[in-house]
Amino acid sequence: MKAYQWDGPGSGLVLRDVPIPQPSAGEVQLEIQACGLCHSDCHILNGSGAQWIKQRPITLGHEISAKITALGEGVTECHIGQRVGVALIAPATAIGLDFNGGFAQYAVTPVHTIVPLPDDLSFEKACISVDAMASAYHAVVKTAEVTSKMTVGILGLGGLGSVGLRVACIQGATVYGFDVNSSKFEAAKENGAKACFTNFEDAEGIIFDVILDFVGIQATMLAAIGAIKREGKIVLVGMGDSEMTLPSGSIVMKNIEIRGSLGGRKEELPILFELIAAGELVPIVEEVPFEDLNAALHRLEKGEAKARMYVRPNA
Repeated sequence: MKAYQWDGPGSGLVLRDVPIPQPSAGEVQLEIQACGLCHSDCHILNGSGAQWIKQRPITLGHEISAKITALGEGVTECHIGQRVGVALIAPATAIGLDFNGGFAQYAVTPVHTIVPLPDDLSFEKACISVDAMASAYHAVVKTAEVTSKMTVGILGLGGLGSVGLRVACIQGATVYGFDVNSSKFEAAKENGAKACFTNFEDAEGIIFDVILDFVGIQATMLAAIGAIKREGKIVLVGMGDSEMTLPSGSIVMKNIEIRGSLGGRKEELPILFELIAAGELVPIVEEVPFEDLNAALHRLEKGEAKARMYVRPNA
């Protein structure tokens, strides 16, 4: 089969012919139907995220939807032909990060990572939901604990931030979007934002219970600390800066709570799948030819992607 493998920093992704993997006990074999491209892949390839990967070489690709094609010994909870997504479950069971993933025609994964797909959810929308959209959903609903009584600020209206904004609106909150690129405001308002701004100064008078930072640079965190109400909550999702210097006095005197939020949870995926299938969440997706995967990842790293990109290795 064909698989894109990574050997380490500086190697890029190399398309190779490798054997079709066979499932061991407790595993299932997957025919990959769609695999999303993630910024985490870009971090791995440029070396900044190389430490996340212990296996070399490895087939990357962790946003996966698939059909089950074989069952390992002892697997009884699913069946051949079943449509599934693959949850990323710590520790050491994140497909495409801890072991070979979905930038290939086939993969194997432990059966406990499998989540059935609704019949009316397409593979392309399912694949990008298991990580990127799941991360935004988890940040808003579980980490920030957003409710209908809250006023929420969303910093960064890119791929994750736009989903986070929509999820906060679904929760019934009063939601404001922030981005330096005002061209994103129309879509944010269509998704339920009450208003959008390029900075907090223009949002004077609004009292924020929660601010979610999907950018994650020092400037956005400083802005969030300045704008959040006393005893408010800031949730950091983006990792734009590897280190920040924040004002301890403001954090302490305002009694601000700062939480980090990483990824989603398997038990949240069925809820997310149903929201997408029902049209409550509408991901914008773009298919990339499998042979153009490297070029598409370069586009993603440069910020040129206009939608969540995915490949179909078996197209």
